[in-house]
Amino acid sequence: MGVFAQTIEISGTVIDGSSNIPLPDANVSVEGTQNGTSTDFDGNFSLSNVSPSATIVVSYLGFVTQKIPVNGQTKFEIVLQPDTEALDDVVVIGYGKSSRRNITGAVSKVGSESIKKLEPLNAAQSLQGTVSGVNVTPQGGAPGAEANIRIRGVSTNGNNKPLIILDGYQYEGGLNSINPQDIENITVLKDAQAAIYGTLGANGVVLVTTKSGSKNQAAQFEYSTYYGLQETTRSLPLLNATEYGILMNEKYTNAGQVNPLQNINSLGTGTDWQKEVFETAPVVSHNISVRGGSEKTTYRLSASQLEQEGIVGGDKSGFKRQTAQLNLNSDLTDKFNLKTTLSYFRTENRNLNTFGLGSVLFNAINMAPTIGRNVDNLTGEIDLGNEVVNPLTQIRNTYNEGIANRLSGNIHATFEYMKNVDIQARIGFNSANSRYREFLPIFNYGPNKVFNRLDDNLVIQNQQSDYDYTVDIFHTYSNKFNDIHDLTFVVGMNIFKQFGENVNATRTGVPNNSWEFANIGSATGTGDQLNAGSFAYDVRRLSYFGRVQYTLKDKYLFSGMLRRDATTRFGPDNRFGYFPSATAGWIASDEDFFPKVDAIDFLKVRGSFGILGNDRIGDFLYRSLMTGSANYVDPTTGIIQGQSLGPLSNPNVKWEETTMFDIGFDLRLWNNKLNLVVDYFQKDTKDLLIPGIPVTGITGITAPGSSAPTINAGDVRNQGVEFEISYSDNWTEDLSISTSFNISTLTNEVTGINGADFLEGGQFGVGQPAPSRMEVGQPIGYFYGYQTNGIFQTPEEVAAHPSQLALGANAQPGDLRFVDANGDGVIDLNDRKRIGSPIPEFTLGYNLSLKYKQFDFSTYMFANIGNDIVRNFERDQPNVNMMSYNMDRWVGPGTSNEVPRLTSGATANRVFSDFFVEDGSFLRVQTVSVGYNFKPQLLEKIKISNLRLYAKVDNVFTFTNYSGYDPTASTGAPIGGGIDFGFYPLPRTAILGLNAQF
Repeated sequence: MGVFAQTIEISGTVIDGSSNIPLPDANVSVEGTQNGTSTDFDGNFSLSNVSPSATIVVSYLGFVTQKIPVNGQTKFEIVLQPDTEALDDVVVIGYGKSSRRNITGAVSKVGSESIKKLEPLNAAQSLQGTVSGVNVTPQGGAPGAEANIRIRGVSTNGNNKPLIILDGYQYEGGLNSINPQDIENITVLKDAQAAIYGTLGANGVVLVTTKSGSKNQAAQFEYSTYYGLQETTRSLPLLNATEYGILMNEKYTNAGQVNPLQNINSLGTGTDWQKEVFETAPVVSHNISVRGGSEKTTYRLSASQLEQEGIVGGDKSGFKRQTAQLNLNSDLTDKFNLKTTLSYFRTENRNLNTFGLGSVLFNAINMAPTIGRNVDNLTGEIDLGNEVVNPLTQIRNTYNEGIANRLSGNIHATFEYMKNVDIQARIGFNSANSRYREFLPIFNYGPNKVFNRLDDNLVIQNQQSDYDYTVDIFHTYSNKFNDIHDLTFVVGMNIFKQFGENVNATRTGVPNNSWEFANIGSATGTGDQLNAGSFAYDVRRLSYFGRVQYTLKDKYLFSGMLRRDATTRFGPDNRFGYFPSATAGWIASDEDFFPKVDAIDFLKVRGSFGILGNDRIGDFLYRSLMTGSANYVDPTTGIIQGQSLGPLSNPNVKWEETTMFDIGFDLRLWNNKLNLVVDYFQKDTKDLLIPGIPVTGITGITAPGSSAPTINAGDVRNQGVEFEISYSDNWTEDLSISTSFNISTLTNEVTGINGADFLEGGQFGVGQPAPSRMEVGQPIGYFYGYQTNGIFQTPEEVAAHPSQLALGANAQPGDLRFVDANGDGVIDLNDRKRIGSPIPEFTLGYNLSLKYKQFDFSTYMFANIGNDIVRNFERDQPNVNMMSYNMDRWVGPGTSNEVPRLTSGATANRVFSDFFVEDGSFLRVQTVSVGYNFKPQLLEKIKISNLRLYAKVDNVFTFTNYSGYDPTASTGAPIGGGIDFGFYPLPRTAILGLNAQF
């Protein structure tokens, strides 16, 4: 008995079983006691007062925990094996990391393997269909187009972009500038877990972690490349020349006018303008990297180049991205670590007019097929209105280039100055310089065309510098007591400054009417033919934050966060904001009373509640600035341009605040092969910053450039359910599978507007009322127009219906029959109702990966269901081309109850109604990829460790009933989104590529 009553001192080393390198900060404790310690930077530990009969518990995040009987032994070498499941679950949560087991918020993660399989041009595409509650829509299919990311709905009428954190610092460059092959993982914080970022987190947080080196690893090189061909996924069904001639003459006959076209039988098929503008375009990518490390230092160096041409415009449309990145991480002493990341990004853009009235595709859709492709000047041709011109001529006369250079990086130091306590200091910076040049040559497109420049050409130049820096200083205390109390406490401060300047100028008189001489210095315009401007900005923010994470018995989880922000964007009375949150979780499957069911491996119930803010608004709204303009007459010199007071100030402007509530559970079954995650969320955003709320005209808002102030006047609620299920298993020695499915519901409702009944936005046609609204009781940005009820078949039906004259013309048989919604016997503006919403009710994603021997296969799909889209690319002008659905038009009683008659005369058929609103639901097969991995034995002779060849198709097929190019068409505007002006379609891309390691 005396032998076992004594205590001994033990010591040893904890080693990573996959690389045989020491593991620093591994936890070593005596089971059932408070006696414990952590390994140093060399993986060494020592513990005194240990019973010879005790059991020590050794754990490290991402590794399988070991329990080792002491049995009187004093020296130990403990090898921890990586827990593949747990490694995938190491999650960045902002100012720290955690395991998914202990996460109490709604957090999703996309790893490097998923990104590698998708190999997206834009890193934002890796979130598309892979993360529940996240809706990613492209801003267009043009080369280099950015994407709109919406996390759990649309919460504000302003900026809905999520915060992007790149390696710990705020990043404003957009995900499109980051090389996807440099990304280790992307973590999305969707609920109150984001409260650690306070005023920045209301729209969600996207945390991007880039790849780094590994200790005790020889230099490992990796090279990847691919070449792809892009093409349009569809062409719209338009009329050919003969069909166009028939319907044109019918239009004029119905209006009692002279037919514009003769000899219709000789017209043939005419010019297919879509075929003329669309082409097959290449995309090429190269990536190279080297990584490795010694016992104390790791490194990774990478470089990449991407070149993408557009499927419209040839060399007038293109995107080039070049990146370089260096990651260093060094243990300078046992207690001091220093790491740094330095990234360089360069992008070059050439753009066409791709979205809106007068865009290239808008003109290709509306251009008459009877006009030849080489007719640059439409004088003498059929009148197509002021906007429609030859799209090929438009492309040839498009000259512009945009170049952006960005240097970003951070330095991160960690010093463990006490046992279980460290201080971390991090400085991150972004330095961006961009310049843009555009040339509008002298050219006559035809009579009264808006693109005409008959007297002078014009050069436009713009140069902007943007800078920001982030300083974080925070302490972390982490300790485990009595083997049941696990406490982590973080407290720190954040300093952020963003500043920059812009100079811009326009000038006429470019020599030789040539792009080569298009610069401000060479141009000769003077007086009002030379205009210059500039601006500067400076935004600062000071924040303090704290977070407590407490785990009891490894199954009761609690955390609380508080952040205090102060920003120069708000006036002195509302400059400060406090943003608290709390989360909790319960690992029910670890309870003794939990049913012992072999199928259930893990069950956790969790919930969160918090308040977050949004300060992404204009600067100095609390002050009145001289941003207006006014002209006055000087008796000597004539008209002089002056400045006047801009929008009125609001000294009481304050933060938008979002209250988030989330409750959910995580369930793992059958040896963690099947994982299920379910969440219910509710986001209430109040004090939306709304411009243009009416005020009395006595304040002077009718002056040129002036307007009503921006005030806190709106409230919005988003709520829904998220469901994720994933399954992975090795079915045989040669065959493995990994698959996942997610679905999210979303209900969006405006719950308050103070000072106005509604807000309007968007555009439909020319001169029509705004088609989109923000109104209490409706989803933000819903479509507001006339409801239709079929088509008048007879004069008797017209006579029995309320008058439609207020819409622009008396109704006739064959016209759309509009609903008298308010029952007052007249069809007018007061009969407009909700006729659709651009916000999807459901978003879905499905991913499948298979491996069989050396072959691999993967596919990704995603869908939006329940959203509507406005068809707005058909010009309201009698002579433009038409969609082929007009072949099924009304031509007499009983011939059609869907497509109205054609006429060149006055009609109300073109007013904004549900006739132009279509179901925007779709299912897109985004990626199908097949690869072959060569056996290592075949590669040894050529010194290559891994080699994979693959073929891949992106944007394979889209199942949709929408008649336009792409159902994802949208500007992304909260009020005015979901309106298709002739959206540049996302290309289908067929790719061949390889990945090699050596």
